[in-house]
Amino acid sequence: MARRDWPRDALRRLGRAWLRRAWMWGRLHGHITAQTSQGRAFGAFGEHSSIAFPYGTLFGERWIALGSSVMIGAEATLSAGMVPGLDLGPEPLLRIADGSTIGRGSHIVAHESIEIGENVYTGPYIYITDQNHAYVDPDTPIGKQWPVNEPVRIGSGSWIGANAVILPGTVLGRNCVVAAGSVVRGVYGDHCVLAGVPARVVRRYEPGTGWQPPLRGPQALRAQDPAGPPVAALAAEQELVDGVPGGEPPEGD
Repeated sequence: MARRDWPRDALRRLGRAWLRRAWMWGRLHGHITAQTSQGRAFGAFGEHSSIAFPYGTLFGERWIALGSSVMIGAEATLSAGMVPGLDLGPEPLLRIADGSTIGRGSHIVAHESIEIGENVYTGPYIYITDQNHAYVDPDTPIGKQWPVNEPVRIGSGSWIGANAVILPGTVLGRNCVVAAGSVVRGVYGDHCVLAGVPARVVRRYEPGTGWQPPLRGPQALRAQDPAGPPVAALAAEQELVDGVPGGEPPEGD
């Protein structure tokens, strides 16, 4: 019996080895760049930008604009519009500006307008949308009622922690922090730290008095040495592990 089974077992081992090799090749060379056919389908796809392999859902690419040096982690979804075949107009619905990094497994779903500023960093599995279900009619299933759209803007230099949710109508100023797991809705100025469900401002920077409440621990030490290494950027890149493509970009296909 064992002798009859050995060819099948050998083929299985060989197949698994080839699958592992193919997967590793895809991770190294399968990312989308401005030079690939998938990249050219976008409304804009800046130089040195990339979407890591394996991709999540990419929908309505014509209405998605990525700036330069944008990194999108593996299994991330970028979506513009609701159903195929619609003309959504001449302008992008989803814009991600230069230098921003979107973490692995995140979902950004645009129906009217989502703008993410420059050098915005996110942890993995965040969710950003500008559309919400309506429940006005108590006799109609919520999924069959026409949804409500409100634009979303995230200011340059902001950081959004893992598993945070940004709801329709949210406006974040520059250099805001959203704590992991927070659910955010509302309009917030520059230099706010938001946390909780629903999120509220737990710290903000006041000109003349600094951070209120005052910073503590490592953050306080860092405030005394602002010329230190770019910790936020390094942390963002570390949190994106397995989602950052590596190596040289592939040839255009």
